[in-house]
Amino acid sequence: MRKLWLLFSQTATICLAALFVVGTLRPDLLSGLNNNAVVTIRQPVADAASAPPRVGSYSDAAKKAMPAVVNIYTTKAIKARPRAPFMDDPVFRYFFGDQPEAQAQPGNNLGSGVIVSDSGYILTNSHVVEAADGIEVALADGRRVTAKVVGTDPESDLAVLKIDLPKLPAITFGAADSARVGDVVLAIGNPFGVGQTVTLGIVSALGRTQLGINTFENFIQTDAAINPGNSGGALVDVNGHLIGINTAIYSKTPGGASLGIGFAIPVSTAKSVMEQIIQNGSVQRGWIGVGVQDMTPEIAESFKIPGTRGALITEVFRGTPADRGGIKVADVLVAVDGKPVTDSASMLNLIAELKPGTAAVLRVIREAKPIEVRVTVGKRPPKARARQE
Repeated sequence: MRKLWLLFSQTATICLAALFVVGTLRPDLLSGLNNNAVVTIRQPVADAASAPPRVGSYSDAAKKAMPAVVNIYTTKAIKARPRAPFMDDPVFRYFFGDQPEAQAQPGNNLGSGVIVSDSGYILTNSHVVEAADGIEVALADGRRVTAKVVGTDPESDLAVLKIDLPKLPAITFGAADSARVGDVVLAIGNPFGVGQTVTLGIVSALGRTQLGINTFENFIQTDAAINPGNSGGALVDVNGHLIGINTAIYSKTPGGASLGIGFAIPVSTAKSVMEQIIQNGSVQRGWIGVGVQDMTPEIAESFKIPGTRGALITEVFRGTPADRGGIKVADVLVAVDGKPVTDSASMLNLIAELKPGTAAVLRVIREAKPIEVRVTVGKRPPKARARQE
């Protein structure tokens, strides 16, 4: 028995050693032993809904805002030149024949807009639709429709359009004055008519004024690329919320290419103007009837006023609210209803925000002494002179 056990042990050891050698040197000879074994390995598939957000990507913000940004195409008939009298002269016609009469040709313009209500209201720039004979709006989903102008406000360069379509995607307004210098922003529009485009930048500055673009200025400055065709489009934050309406750029090139200095109207201004246009068809602003200029160190020294904050009254127009309220030339306006006046542009905005017919307390410095004057605010004329408030 002991001999048999030793023989079995030696045989098993030799077989195992042989299998080890064959498996190490020629594993292909053993592959046939597992032909009937099927091994299934299931690799996990990432779910798009549960996937972590892409670092540095703003696709979610773009996806949220883009459906609400539209392309605007306007047409304007160019009048034909009047027929020259000599064309009816028989002698001229004998030598030169009948000349075809010049026909009116359509002129085309393009811009962008933002759907701000599912009932069909669209915000855009006034200069995009100015003097247009026809306006067509193209939505991001491919639908096209004719739009009508509800009202325009050239002094802020804003306009409201209306379209009649179902299931309109309206943008979400950002919190008023929530933008901060350094915030990442996206500009969405239709540059050069190439189609809807998203560009990235930051808020470069806030409260830009005295640029000579609009009468009322309080721009957000951004380096997000804004080019011709972007006017009226959306400037949105990283949540896809509207913080401004793209309006203008600084450029030295004839075609107006972006140099990284673009301007957008803040959502607070756009919303206020939009609501007035929808309710009244126009914008009503406060007005007192004075001419103003910025303070300078020389003026401040001559009037014995510390600092250069405020606006110097250079004219008081007869019969205006300022005249009736007792405002005088050489007064320095430093506050309107408790809000400080930093310069003539801020005064223009503060007065314009007042409701016509209401009383306002103006704090002025007269002969180096502060006094308060009560003025009943009037309604700003449609074409008030520049720097007249």
